[in-house]
Amino acid sequence: MSQDYDVIVIGAGPGGYVAAIRAGQQGLSVACVEGWKDGKGDQVLGGVCLNVGCIPSKSLLETSHKYEEAKHGFEKQGLKIKELDVDVEQMMKNKNEIVGNLTGGIAGLFKSNGVTSIHGWGRVLNGKQVEVTDPEGNKSTYGAKNIIIATGSRPIEIPPAPMKEGKIVDSTGALEFDEVPKSVGVIGAGVIGLELGSVWNRLGSDVTVLEAQDTFLAGVDQAIAKDAQKNFKNQGMDIRLKCRVTKTEVKDDLVYVTYEDGDGNQQQIKCDKLIVAVGRTPNTEKLFSSDSGVDLDERGFVAVDEQCQTNVPGIYAVGDVVRGPMLAHKASEEGMMVVDQVAGYATEVNYECIPNVIYTHPELAWVGRTEEELKAEGEPYKVGAFPFAANGRAMAANATEGQVRIIAHEETDRILGMHVVGPQASEIIAQGVIAMEFGSSAEDLALTCFAHPTLSESVHEAALGVDGMAIHKANRRRKK
Repeated sequence: MSQDYDVIVIGAGPGGYVAAIRAGQQGLSVACVEGWKDGKGDQVLGGVCLNVGCIPSKSLLETSHKYEEAKHGFEKQGLKIKELDVDVEQMMKNKNEIVGNLTGGIAGLFKSNGVTSIHGWGRVLNGKQVEVTDPEGNKSTYGAKNIIIATGSRPIEIPPAPMKEGKIVDSTGALEFDEVPKSVGVIGAGVIGLELGSVWNRLGSDVTVLEAQDTFLAGVDQAIAKDAQKNFKNQGMDIRLKCRVTKTEVKDDLVYVTYEDGDGNQQQIKCDKLIVAVGRTPNTEKLFSSDSGVDLDERGFVAVDEQCQTNVPGIYAVGDVVRGPMLAHKASEEGMMVVDQVAGYATEVNYECIPNVIYTHPELAWVGRTEEELKAEGEPYKVGAFPFAANGRAMAANATEGQVRIIAHEETDRILGMHVVGPQASEIIAQGVIAMEFGSSAEDLALTCFAHPTLSESVHEAALGVDGMAIHKANRRRKK
């Protein structure tokens, strides 16, 4: 038996490394187990998010947006560029530097907070023991008063589209193209598919997205989703709904994708690269010994209560391996909540106030309930909406697509949801999150003074519009 700890965290992604740092801050002895390594064999912290997910994808999204804006938007603002080109090698180098800075920073934070980093793959044994297999295959066992599972998730693979290096890739492979493909196919019109499709579409690829569902972004407020779909179409993305991929084949250096359309007819597209982005599955395979006692559901998720406690006292699970949206910030909040509980504090995560974002352009962001959900449940509600086309700051930025929608309870005026499609939606949504966290009414936001000119004024106007009192747009006549 090796050293015992108050807390052992398995996984150093946004849920795990945040939990480990929080444990150190709370004065607990803590170790974090992570098996990921780089080409030199050194341990890599940060998980999927920092290495092959949130951070590198946002780097490419930001770069590609600037390229697209310079190519198509600057002239309207009086800026003329004679020549503009894409240096993919430098773009990838910049992305990798950002990743390196952030992952290296975690190692420094571990050191300053007294976190012991253990390089290897962790497995939970009976009696709250953690077996760690290091990169050389050697096994060590550690004891813990508390264990936090934060092993994250991996891309789902589908039988009709098996991975083929350089041609059929998952989200990780789509971040490593060494040149701009002439054409890109994407299976899945969810968050990852739309973001990666947007990157290569902006840089010049012909992008076709195949989505099995018959509704675009079915879980998103449909007024926002339809607005976004229209903008993606205007940008040249070919998004096809009700398309079930049945077969893929690589020949003559092209990928042939066969799919069944909504009418049951067999169709085919061909592309230089195919990105499979149909969702993610939890990393729980071989994570628990047969006598660990921890329950999993039929899909491999760890069963937990609202405080992320498993059925075994002292063993917790957070992030992508448990119920709820697979979001880095959700994982981090759960990690802090669990550690604070271990330290003796009464804490919780308000799952009604977790924001969702799609980092396309325009961005989509939302929190709380959608109009479709409220309508289906028979809950009385009212809606205020305001378009960025009527916002002076959006006009100055040549970014007038989209709108802000605020949904409030018809009787109490309590804000039930906020939905944004447009510029800086990922930042604007925080205003809705804060308002809902404090139980605000639409009137509270309507009575708040917003700086002028800002994009956030659209939030103010939408709040005013909930009761038909928006200033800078025509309101529907109020019911008497």
